[in-house]
Amino acid sequence: MKKIARLFLIGFLFILLIMVRAYLAPYFYDPLNNYFKNDYLYMEIPKLDFWYYFVNLFLRYTINSVISLGIIFLIFKDRNGLVFSLKFYCFSFILLGLFLFLLLKYNISNDYMLTFYVRRFLTHPIFLLILVPAFYFQKLKLSTK
Repeated sequence: MKKIARLFLIGFLFILLIMVRAYLAPYFYDPLNNYFKNDYLYMEIPKLDFWYYFVNLFLRYTINSVISLGIIFLIFKDRNGLVFSLKFYCFSFILLGLFLFLLLKYNISNDYMLTFYVRRFLTHPIFLLILVPAFYFQKLKLSTK
C-alpha cells in the first residue's frame, strides 16, 4: 500500500474515533456521563441497569478497539503487534470491566475518581495512546541492534 494511501486511511480512522466520541456517545446508555459532568462530589452514583450498561460499554469499547487496531496495523504493518494488541485489548476489557463492575456494585463513593478513570479507559481509545509509542519505541530499539 502506498504511503499516501496509508496516511489517508490512518487520518480517516482517527476521524472515525472522533465521530464515535462526538456522535455515537449520546446513543450509548451511560448515566455516569451526566453524573461526572455535574456535581458528583455531593451526589451518589446513579442506579444502573448493569446488564444494559455493560452491553453498551462493550459495544463502545469494541468499536473503539477495532478502529484503534486498524490504526496500529496501518502504522506498523506488523501482524505480531496486531495480535498482541488484540490480546491486550481483550484482557484489558475483562480486567477493567470487572473492576468497574465491582466499584459500581458496591457503591464505592469515596473513590469516585477511580470509577471515573476506569470508566474512561473503557469508553475512550486511551490504549491507542499507550500502544503506538510503545510499538514505536520497540521498533527503534530493534532497528539499532
